[in-house]
Amino acid sequence: METIVGKQSIQFQQSPHIVSGASIVGKKEGEGPLGKLFDQIEEDPMVGQNTWEEAESALQKKAAKLAMEKAGPSYSSVRYLFAGDLLGQLIATSFGLMDLQIPLFGLYGACSTIGEALMLGAMTVQGGYSENVLALTSSHFGSAEKQFRFPLEYGGQRPLAATWTVTGSGAFVLAPSGGKARISGATPGKVVDYGVKDSLNMGACMAPAACDTICQHLEDFGRTPADYDHIITGDLGSVGQTILLDLARKRGYDLSEQHLDCGMLIYDAEAQDTHAGGSGCGCSAVTLAAYILPKIETNQWKRILFVPTGALLSTVSFNEGQSVPGIAHAVVIEHC
Repeated sequence: METIVGKQSIQFQQSPHIVSGASIVGKKEGEGPLGKLFDQIEEDPMVGQNTWEEAESALQKKAAKLAMEKAGPSYSSVRYLFAGDLLGQLIATSFGLMDLQIPLFGLYGACSTIGEALMLGAMTVQGGYSENVLALTSSHFGSAEKQFRFPLEYGGQRPLAATWTVTGSGAFVLAPSGGKARISGATPGKVVDYGVKDSLNMGACMAPAACDTICQHLEDFGRTPADYDHIITGDLGSVGQTILLDLARKRGYDLSEQHLDCGMLIYDAEAQDTHAGGSGCGCSAVTLAAYILPKIETNQWKRILFVPTGALLSTVSFNEGQSVPGIAHAVVIEHC
């Protein structure tokens, strides 16, 4: 069974395994530094559908089926889905996955959702409530811009602190055994609000939550940053990274040697004009599946702390003048 550690962490006594990971991305992501690592690149941003939202649903369905296919027939009997996206009422997820006819736990942690999905999936497997579960998320540049900012046809100018929403979906099959990577611990995050109201500066909104979760995790487990090959946040981007390192240093932790950010890994910010980097539910999910997980499976990295980050806003809260709180969930992934 899992063991409660410190103030808010969990240590899994029989660590659930990540049996497979699948990544499907759009054309821009395929042109980035990780392009050759993704399982599938969709050249058509509409994915053969009529709307951006339907396109995102198609990405989820493709990723889910591919993850189960890669896991093999022994893991085909997935009992539960843990999934979510950025859209209102999780419509990319509900419309994308309903044809699979697998019970669904719909999750919303904004861009931190894959961390929440992996954590809850691992708890379900560890607790004996299911042999195999599927954790997945998605985002789409077109659908996110339409909902949170301006339709693409508007052609609005983006500030340099802005990040580019990743078009992609990442999916993972979790099981009691059978993989070369395992989830050995987790630290669920708290909602943290530093009063930032700039919805185009996601890094500044989310960095305080990332710092809070990482520092609490290290305190709970009695570890230092050096106990990890890397501490990898979701989508802080270059602006958020600077803030995170500064905040952590004030709390006594130097993360500069270990820290990586999925939003900074997935794009070449200068060549691809993505400003501060990448973001979106799909950002950390596809980077984990394509880049991080293989390094753990091959033992290049023995232990990492995976910390997807999310900005908890809606068009309603933003238009009413509310600040943008953040949240971050930490998952310990180790070679096995």
